[in-house]
Amino acid sequence: MENGARVWINESEGEQAWILCSVVKKTDDELTVTHVDNPKRTEVRKRNVKITSAVKYQGVELANAPLSEEEAARGEATENLIALPHLHEPAILHAVNERFSHGKIYTWTGPVLIAVNPFQRLPLYTSEILEAYRRQGLFKSQGLQSNSDKPLGPHVYAIADLAYRQMMREGTERKPQAVLISGESGAGKTESTKIVMLYLTTLGSASMGSSTVGEGSLTSSSGGEANMDIMDRVLQSNPILEAFGNARTLRNDNSSRFGKFIELGFSRSGQLLGAKVDTYLLEKVRLGFHASGERNYHIFYQVVRGATPEQHAKFHFNEGHTGGLELANYFHYTGQGGAPQLREFTDEEGLAYTIKAMKKMNWPQEKIDNVLSLVAGLLHLGQVTFAAGEVNGEESSEIEDDKILGYAAELIGVDLDAIRSALTQRIMEARGERMTLVLNCARALDARDALTKTIYGALFLWVVKQVNECIIWSNDRDKVNSVGVLDIFGFESFAVNSFEQLCINFTNEALQQQFNKFIFKMEQAEYEREKIEWAFIDFPDNQDCLDLIQSRPHGILAMLDDECRLPKGSDRNWANRLYKMHLDGKKNQATVEGEEEPRFIASAIQKSKAMFCIRHFAGVVAYSSETGFLEKNKDEIPLAAKALFETAPNQLVRDIYALQLGSSEVKSVTASGKKATKTRTVGAQFKDQLLDLMKKVETTEPHYIRCLKPNDKAKPKLLVRSRLTEQLRYGGVLEAVRVARMGYPVRLAHTDFFTRYRVLLPSSDLPWTVDESNISPQSLCTQLVDSILKDGEESHEEKYSKNNSIALRIRLRQKALDPIDFPRRDVQLGNNKVFLRKPPHDALEAHRVFHQNASVTVLQTYVRGLEQRKRHLILLSATSLVQRWYRGCVGRARWWALREAKAGLLLTKVFRMLLLRNKFIVERRGTVRVQAQFRGRMVRKIVAATKVQSVYRRFVRLAAFTKLRSAVIALQNTQRTIMAQAIYASLRAEQKDIGKLKQNNEQLKAEMASLRAMLKAQADGAANDQMNQAALAEKQAEIDRLEARVKELEELLAIEKEAVAKLEIEMKNRPTIAAAPLAPPVAASYAASSVPLPSSPTPTAAKKVLEPPTPSMPSPPLSPVYPNTTSNVNANQVAVSNANLVDSAELAKHLARIKQLEEELDQERYAHRIVDAQVVKLKAKMAGVELADEELENYVTGKEPEMNSGYNNTPSRSTEVEETPTKKKAQGLANIGASFKALAKRASVMSSTTSPSTTSVVPPVAQDNINVTPIPTRSLSDTMNEIEVTPKPAPVMTPFSPTDYFPMVRRGAVHAEEEEKVMSSGWKQDVTSRREREENILDEVKRFESKKKSSKSFLSGGLDGTLWQLHRNDETNEKPEFVVKATPVHVKLESKEESLIRAQIVFAARGGYLSKALGRGDKNLLEPISLLDLIDVKPGCVGFDSNELPSAKSKTPRLSGKGENKHSSLFMTISASPTPMAAQRMFFIRFKSRTSRNDALLSVRHLLADLQVKEGVSISTVHNVSTNGSNSPKAQSRMGYVSHGPDSSQVASEMLNNNAAPENLMVPLSMVQNEINKERENYDRLLIMLLSGNADVKDKEDEILTLRGKLDGVNEEMKEKKRTQESDSKLIMQLSKKLEMLLMDNEELRDQNDRLNNRLVQYECEKMNLMS
Repeated sequence: MENGARVWINESEGEQAWILCSVVKKTDDELTVTHVDNPKRTEVRKRNVKITSAVKYQGVELANAPLSEEEAARGEATENLIALPHLHEPAILHAVNERFSHGKIYTWTGPVLIAVNPFQRLPLYTSEILEAYRRQGLFKSQGLQSNSDKPLGPHVYAIADLAYRQMMREGTERKPQAVLISGESGAGKTESTKIVMLYLTTLGSASMGSSTVGEGSLTSSSGGEANMDIMDRVLQSNPILEAFGNARTLRNDNSSRFGKFIELGFSRSGQLLGAKVDTYLLEKVRLGFHASGERNYHIFYQVVRGATPEQHAKFHFNEGHTGGLELANYFHYTGQGGAPQLREFTDEEGLAYTIKAMKKMNWPQEKIDNVLSLVAGLLHLGQVTFAAGEVNGEESSEIEDDKILGYAAELIGVDLDAIRSALTQRIMEARGERMTLVLNCARALDARDALTKTIYGALFLWVVKQVNECIIWSNDRDKVNSVGVLDIFGFESFAVNSFEQLCINFTNEALQQQFNKFIFKMEQAEYEREKIEWAFIDFPDNQDCLDLIQSRPHGILAMLDDECRLPKGSDRNWANRLYKMHLDGKKNQATVEGEEEPRFIASAIQKSKAMFCIRHFAGVVAYSSETGFLEKNKDEIPLAAKALFETAPNQLVRDIYALQLGSSEVKSVTASGKKATKTRTVGAQFKDQLLDLMKKVETTEPHYIRCLKPNDKAKPKLLVRSRLTEQLRYGGVLEAVRVARMGYPVRLAHTDFFTRYRVLLPSSDLPWTVDESNISPQSLCTQLVDSILKDGEESHEEKYSKNNSIALRIRLRQKALDPIDFPRRDVQLGNNKVFLRKPPHDALEAHRVFHQNASVTVLQTYVRGLEQRKRHLILLSATSLVQRWYRGCVGRARWWALREAKAGLLLTKVFRMLLLRNKFIVERRGTVRVQAQFRGRMVRKIVAATKVQSVYRRFVRLAAFTKLRSAVIALQNTQRTIMAQAIYASLRAEQKDIGKLKQNNEQLKAEMASLRAMLKAQADGAANDQMNQAALAEKQAEIDRLEARVKELEELLAIEKEAVAKLEIEMKNRPTIAAAPLAPPVAASYAASSVPLPSSPTPTAAKKVLEPPTPSMPSPPLSPVYPNTTSNVNANQVAVSNANLVDSAELAKHLARIKQLEEELDQERYAHRIVDAQVVKLKAKMAGVELADEELENYVTGKEPEMNSGYNNTPSRSTEVEETPTKKKAQGLANIGASFKALAKRASVMSSTTSPSTTSVVPPVAQDNINVTPIPTRSLSDTMNEIEVTPKPAPVMTPFSPTDYFPMVRRGAVHAEEEEKVMSSGWKQDVTSRREREENILDEVKRFESKKKSSKSFLSGGLDGTLWQLHRNDETNEKPEFVVKATPVHVKLESKEESLIRAQIVFAARGGYLSKALGRGDKNLLEPISLLDLIDVKPGCVGFDSNELPSAKSKTPRLSGKGENKHSSLFMTISASPTPMAAQRMFFIRFKSRTSRNDALLSVRHLLADLQVKEGVSISTVHNVSTNGSNSPKAQSRMGYVSHGPDSSQVASEMLNNNAAPENLMVPLSMVQNEINKERENYDRLLIMLLSGNADVKDKEDEILTLRGKLDGVNEEMKEKKRTQESDSKLIMQLSKKLEMLLMDNEELRDQNDRLNNRLVQYECEKMNLMS
């Protein structure tokens, strides 16, 4: 341990445990070291005075040689720690840490496998890896493995395979095997046990059917299914045992709270026959209490969370009574720790896995249900609470809720009264008599928990028995071999240790003794294999610690049993007895070297707290006796519970009780010969179980796995060195290493030993490496050791004074070391290794360091010489360079002087030239100025004369022009007056003529229609307007002529029909009624129609008068009303008529005349349709659309044209902008569709008067424009037969409003009663169904319509805001001027009438407090804006940055200083029409809130839309039914005909109010047109609002794109700046480095210059001295 050696020093505080350091200074009393990671930190360690045999420092151990760079890069570390030269606690810790950091969790330490829990899933247990280890073990066991094959690394599969192969050895070497797995909670014991069992069962199932293991396959053909079933059942036993015996602790989610030894039985051929499970020390105290963050046993949570609804009802798990808590938190036995969830799997999955395992064990469903019911009953038993009472003056307890107790008794399967007695009473038996004592509430709770522990403990034993019955081998004679797997709890030492920790540590102490013996045997075998002497080596033993715990009668457990038998025994008395037995007259610690400390220790403070300490193999553990040692050790079944179990109706309860009695009671025979039953304590039971376990282990060949937990947080890739060191100590690994290294702690291979210590003999003739010699490595090591011992006999001076070499001189000057002199047997040379004790190893290491220092010094000597020579050459080169530079400077100085002289001469010449040049310039400037004055004077004279002449000539010509213009104007005025008077006279004459007025009105309307058509034609860009208008006028005139002819024919037809009807009536009444002359009105009608009166009667058979039609038959809604003269013919008139006046010939003539008139009428209508079709074709041509001849032919022949659904669609704004031809075509098609519908309507109206015999078909009215009940086809005879003799009033037709037949458009008019207040919800909110979306849209539409209706009143009320008015003049390029700046105003709408043309927006300046005090108010009005002057209104501050708006006092745009204008969302911008003073006017209004801004913006846009719709031109493609056309006579006649009277609208309204629904429904055409106009107006408003909204969206998108472009530009600038800065910084660094180099060179040159100057001075001085 010389200077520079690496050592480990322990760290008392912190997580490192051991720190790697380097020795700086070493003395006999102390050692000074520095940390390798932090060289500035230094520590000093004192010598251990207790050890006098050798120099040993406190907490210092030698470190092994570090790995090479290549090995470190590959991540290699020692797989077997036994090969380390120095094997101690820090060496093991460092090696395990290095392997763990590279993902290698397994490490060999001799026969012990160290397994570190990675806390993550690693690909280490795949089927490929398992097959690799199986093949390696198979080939190795059969001697087929070659030396070239690389052995697999340490793995749990390797140790399991080793156990299986050793079990299968032939002959006498065959012996049962055991795999002992230990570690603390959370270290991975349970998972390691599963992996070992999986590997062993896999090998056992693969070896079936042959005497040896199969040839590479894990499956077999014969009997494979049965063997796989055994394997499956053995593996499925783990989930059942884990469910009932594992729980969550603070350190582990799946901690085993019991120990188990699983014995796997195999046949002679290696076939798996079955298994057997033995359990130890179940932690039953967990049932009554567990800490926060922990859980009870898994089965409770699986039943609560994983049960089905049917099982919930069966187990009485009612979540409604939990008070909102989860069931797991509600129950007392599961909710104490918070009932956390597991990280690996859920409880629902755990229950399914447990039930699946039970079924794999062939458990019937009834047995499974009974077990789960018993578990649920224990949960209900934990809910039982007690109320205080009093019986015979003593405190007692009563059950608070018998219902819960009933649930528990029902599910457990015991009697209700019996369990009540067991909980509230205690039965004591003394001298054959029983006494019953009542329990208070506290003792009743203890009795409840004790009963639960008893039942659950018995249930656990029963489960283990059932598992064994399912997996055990059928015949013991078949079981030849076995492999046992022991999963036992590791050494425990907590802050408070109780009876459980004593039993666990007692078990580990016994296992450690067996482990020490095993290690001793391994060491003995290795010594024998290496053929070295070992008989003198002593090994430690911990038998005294085992005797302290288990010996009788003074052992700790024996004295505890004795204290339990005493009537008044207590934990304190038991502790005092221990103090008296083991401490009186004995020392508490060792004071002499070699003397061990006592096993039982207790200080005065610990005695006062009833505590004692036991020095175990892993350290001292303090136990607190007042934690219920006696109560836990007794664990007896109360007499009341015995009676409860014995009388239980449930067979399962009786079975588990029998098992409990068998394990806790032992039968014996007294001296009198009577059989007595004695209850065994828990300590006695555990001691017997441990003795049986140790007997089993001693008969087997053990294999050890020590599981380690890297950290307490269960985090992957995190290792806490202090925790790992503690577990290595507790797991017995360090103890085993100490035992192994008691003899020769340092072991090196022959090659390593020779290579390492050959440097001690630098002048020897031995080769430097083993490869250079043909001698065996063992012989070379022997020669080396002998030479070293011989060399140590010489003194330091004699050894290194033989010659004058540098190496020997350096060694001679170093501090002399003690000569190497140790006993020869302290270094044993085996067949493969060299074994060294500690003193000779330390001496060899010290001399090795000595020679290494000497070699390093020699190397440093040569290196320093090279450095000095290099420095000399550099200085020589620098001196030459300085001299050259100096000579150059002198030459350049002379050259510069010559250059300055030449430059001075040149400068003098230039100066003289400049003087002369300046003089010339001054003289020339004066001459030019005099010439300019003279010439200017002459030019001004000429210009003045010219201007006078021009003014005179202009005046003469202007006077003549003024006189001529006045005369012309006077002449024009006179002529215009004469013409106006003539026109005025003609107009007055026309005004007196009413017919002329109507004609003018019609002409005005026609002009308006033609003007609209012309405007549309101009907008669409159609050509040949005059030709098309002339053609249309010609066709219209022809239509009017045809309509007049049709009307005339209809009147004639009506007269003929009246006459025929009268004649038919007379003919019917001829037999009974005398003939009567025709009524005067009829005659007049005949005369007017130039039809001859009937002269001769025609005899016909009398016909019965037809009865009027029944009410159920619908009468024709549009049937003509006959004149009163025809309908009022009575019986008297018929009686006096003459029968001879009418005959059949006359009637036939009349009928022929009627038929002729009907044919003419059809022809006229057909011609009328042809003209209409031509008009439509002309309109289509004007719209730019060519119609096919088939379409016109279909219309003329009566077929309804198929209208394209796209004709009436309104094109979007984007389509209007981007596709103008498409827009024109769509507009033309829409107009054509409207024309077709108008023609169809006209034809329908005309067809109402057509005779029934007409065969032509008239197109029906389009359903989307008007809903008129069609006229049914009727024959003339039917009409005549339905005429009654007696007058009957015409059927009253019930007209309806068109709104009954038109769908109510949601965007249109909203009735006043529907204007309810709608909550603003936003129709874009998240919805879950289409119905909710439609409801949200409907609410938003109602809110929008209500706001639209109240927009005018809203603006009339006024809003407060701040106004800026900006004027711009583009022509003059002047800067924008703010006429109004930041003025508080009151904005309102003023309208003197309903029309919006005269409406205007008024800005009233709001005054301050002084104005209000003076009574001025808001009378300071600013410039208003008419609605007609509004061009556009937009949100935000458009055209100007809101942050740059000027304040009220500033004259230039600047920030206001308060940040009021930074939110552009509060602004509204109004653009107005230009004025003579400003080419552009803009009003910026800032409101107080965004809501006010939005309401004002929406209201103004509503008003603009109304203004456009009502006062402007229609903008939509919806057909505009002109209301003005209804004033024409023709239209009035049609309207009157269709509407059935002037009061039809009123009648329709009354019918609607009365909710009547007659069969004869009639729609007034005027109401239809009104509704259509309303819809069109609403549609136009929506279009305008939509265009405004689209414009806002586009502006926002443009603004976002602009901002994004600016942001990209800024980012590019920032990147460019960053690149520039980086390049500048790099350049600066380079320049700084160059500057530093130059400065250094300058300093060197300065030093050289000083030296040269000094030498020159000396030289001069010497020269002067010589001269003197």
